[in-house]
Amino acid sequence: MKLVTFTHDDVTRIGVAVGDHIIDLADAAPELPRSMKSFLSAGPAAWERARSLAESGAVNLPIEAVHLEAPIPDPGKILAIGLNYADHVAESGAEVPKHQIWFNKQANTVVGPADPIVIPAVAPKFVDYEAELVVVIGRHCRHVPRERAHEVIFGYTCGNDVSVRDWQLRTSQFTIGKSFAGHAPLGPWIVSADEFGDPHDKDVRCYVNDEQRQSSNTRHLIFDCFDQIAELTAAFALEPGDVVFTGTPGGVGAAMEPRRFLAPGDRVRVEIGGIGALENTCTSETKETVIV
Repeated sequence: MKLVTFTHDDVTRIGVAVGDHIIDLADAAPELPRSMKSFLSAGPAAWERARSLAESGAVNLPIEAVHLEAPIPDPGKILAIGLNYADHVAESGAEVPKHQIWFNKQANTVVGPADPIVIPAVAPKFVDYEAELVVVIGRHCRHVPRERAHEVIFGYTCGNDVSVRDWQLRTSQFTIGKSFAGHAPLGPWIVSADEFGDPHDKDVRCYVNDEQRQSSNTRHLIFDCFDQIAELTAAFALEPGDVVFTGTPGGVGAAMEPRRFLAPGDRVRVEIGGIGALENTCTSETKETVIV
């Protein structure tokens, strides 16, 4: 099952993508919640209702007639792990971490497929891409052992942990350099865990203007998806609609010789096996003071 958040006729709602069409759940199952986070919180009965509609073959909107939003436009938490592929550790000149390295991305970072990656006016030269498999949490959970971590994952999507390297590295804390507006593209949909299968054998690739920059497989994760959930839930609860960026492989622009960062007009495409592709085009920010 592939779940989407979409806008059609100026109304945003959720649906199930089936081939090149969408089942609008507001029409097909009006008893279900209208937002993705609420739908995930509604639990297995709601999920099974949507799955039954997907299997019925009922479709009512061509996908090209809608604007796909980030599948979860408002995650409660956006958590991301650093230095989690050996080749990325090596290109960064770091040591393989003994413990998981976590940081937050703020809620303002989320955008969807085809939305722009904004090159900030205050930091125009060092914007970088990071292709990542993203875990979508489906159940409230705390103190989850690794062997049960699969039980709390609803599904998976593509993510790009866009990073402003000069701001990221000028202090020991990554958060602000990882949290510029629009710097967490997600999408194009959430693939449910039952359809996705083993999350630890999926190809991860990134292309800039059709040039391959990153290519790896999630089997090379240092701390895999289940390790990550065990670590996080030892510290705090995860909730339905939280998202977890699981790490990026080698090939980032900051590690190339010469370094190759993103510029206005660049197209960045993240591909994850079993999900599809997330593509965004870079654009320049117009600096304007806003006080409301």
